[in-house]
Amino acid sequence: MSQFEKLYSFFIIGAVALGLLLSQSTEISPYTEKAILPLLAFMIYITFLQIPFKDLKASFQNKTFSLASLLINFVWTPVFAWLLTMVFLPDQPALAIGLMMLLVTPCTDWYLIFTGIAKGNTALATAILPLNLILQIILLPVYLFIFFGASETVDAAYLAEGVLWVLIIPFVMAQLTMVLVKKKSLLSSSTVQNLPTVLLLLAIIAMFAAQGNSLFEHAGILVNILPALVIFFIVNFFISQKTGRLCKLPAKDRVSLTMTTMARNSPLALAIAVAAFPSEPLIALTLVIGPLIELPVLALITKVLLKLSSRN
Repeated sequence: MSQFEKLYSFFIIGAVALGLLLSQSTEISPYTEKAILPLLAFMIYITFLQIPFKDLKASFQNKTFSLASLLINFVWTPVFAWLLTMVFLPDQPALAIGLMMLLVTPCTDWYLIFTGIAKGNTALATAILPLNLILQIILLPVYLFIFFGASETVDAAYLAEGVLWVLIIPFVMAQLTMVLVKKKSLLSSSTVQNLPTVLLLLAIIAMFAAQGNSLFEHAGILVNILPALVIFFIVNFFISQKTGRLCKLPAKDRVSLTMTTMARNSPLALAIAVAAFPSEPLIALTLVIGPLIELPVLALITKVLLKLSSRN
């Protein structure tokens, strides 16, 4: 784990603080909103360059692990997330949609870091990554229509346009880039690997600069979503561990299952939210605030998993 990755949560906090500071400038904040979508689209493009789609079939080799992961992430979690929004955010559709988008998208980046720290099976975690990414891209719009289709907040045209600009176009461009670039080592360099994080931080700065005043008006976002997130992480931790034992997975594989069950893909969900819900900044702000809670939780879970592994 590099020093850059260790300080990731502090960088997010710094980006939020800088964005809030810039939001008070009437000369800067009007321009920052225009930068959010391009930054996120470019971030997704660079991320796609690093996803080993050619190894997609590897995710099916360990059928027990893959099936357990898919059932938890794409069957149980959406229903559980919807129940949490109904209990904690029944009269706040924007926050409910933001929380839903956060919880139904499995992580495709930093969960590998935490899996390694917790002595999990990183090869297995990497193998499931492309499948998780493809399924969440396909299913996220489906979940939104199933659970919030009657809401005025969800507009089919905006959602389709958002998926086009921040997912389909970056994906196609990434595939073309990999075909045209002869030196594959350039795409796997440390600079390129860290670039998505840098772009995300810049997007967070731009977002809080553009929507800082709106956030101050809704300062209770963190308080509103915190109980639901805490319950989500606790319940899914026990479900993933219990499922792993029922499936008789080795300890390292159970660590990988827990991490892919708990870590969420807030950057991808954030990119979709900005493009699909331009008139609902609270949705995007929910997805920015989510990692401030998630990252410390994942750090704590790694320590718990290490202790559990030492007992086996």
